[in-house]
Amino acid sequence: MANGHDGAAAATADIGVIGGSGFYSFLDDVTEIQVSTPYGDPSDSLFLGEIAGRKVAFLPRHGRGHHLPPHRINYRANLWALRSVGVRQVLGPCAVGGLRAEYGPGTLLVPDQLVDRTKSRAQTYFDGVPLPDGSVPNVVHTTFADPYCPEGRRTALKAARARDWAAVDGGTMVVVEGPRFSTRAESRWHAAAGWSVVGMTGHPEAVLARELRLCYTSLSLVTDLDAGAEAGEGVSHAEVLKVFGENVARLRDVLFDAVAALPATAERDCLCTRAHEGWDLGIELP
Repeated sequence: MANGHDGAAAATADIGVIGGSGFYSFLDDVTEIQVSTPYGDPSDSLFLGEIAGRKVAFLPRHGRGHHLPPHRINYRANLWALRSVGVRQVLGPCAVGGLRAEYGPGTLLVPDQLVDRTKSRAQTYFDGVPLPDGSVPNVVHTTFADPYCPEGRRTALKAARARDWAAVDGGTMVVVEGPRFSTRAESRWHAAAGWSVVGMTGHPEAVLARELRLCYTSLSLVTDLDAGAEAGEGVSHAEVLKVFGENVARLRDVLFDAVAALPATAERDCLCTRAHEGWDLGIELP
């Protein structure tokens, strides 16, 4: 693996994958680059490779040693870094807990809605705070009624089903602060609200992608039934890691097939590209 260090990120990619190191490690030829952003450093280097002729940038969400808990991830730097190397479409695989008995371990769900229950995360680029170069972002209210890219969702579902994985089409991901798991009462509350799965990293990842006019698709792998949906002692970290490990190769295959099938960047014509048409952003996006 070659190593590069270039704050301007001379190498380019079309598609970003935010996930664990298990994904880029399956590629034969990967270039590592470090990217700096106005918002600080991303979780790790970007790892550039190629899948089916598509240039891809992989970013370990928690760092390659999984040293960053969900509430300390620099989501703004992560998405900014990806866009700065040319990424316009992002796939965001993540581990989640199922809030319904039928969404047991091994279920793949491609959500179409999101509920934010986080508490302390920077979740916008448009906060009026000056950047290091002196530019000042305006206050911009981004359309987010449908948080995920419709084309990306269709592509991910088709890729999963082609691999004989009956992925769930749609559902609501509720995102909690973490790093602790939910209490049984919280879990039952989430389920009673009609939500489908619970995770810790889906927000603000999705909204920041929208603010940068990126297409964002979540592929949510259920690793456990959440506390209110099961009768045992509650989910453990070891259990989550075990189920994720058992499914990582399968998820990798679906991801790689989805990467190959995503539309060309020049052909994007979805709501993601028109998130704030007519707004003066006050800053130049990378």
